[in-house]
Amino acid sequence: MSKERQSAYWKANLRLVAILLSIWFVVSYGCGILLVDFLDQFQSIYVFVVLIFVYVRMMNRMDREHDVHED
Repeated sequence: MSKERQSAYWKANLRLVAILLSIWFVVSYGCGILLVDFLDQFQSIYVFVVLIFVYVRMMNRMDREHDVHED
């Protein structure tokens, strides 16, 4: 893999992680503190489980696009 492709893969990886961590932050801290009364009727753990599945799916897709997949 060329340096240019490695750099593109790494940037895409960091962008995905930054987006998912931003969502995690908003849900855990923002909504957990600011909207606590309204959100007591829901369980935020579902959001975190969905984030895990989204990360796995997006990383698998990104790995195939950059030809670094394991399968």
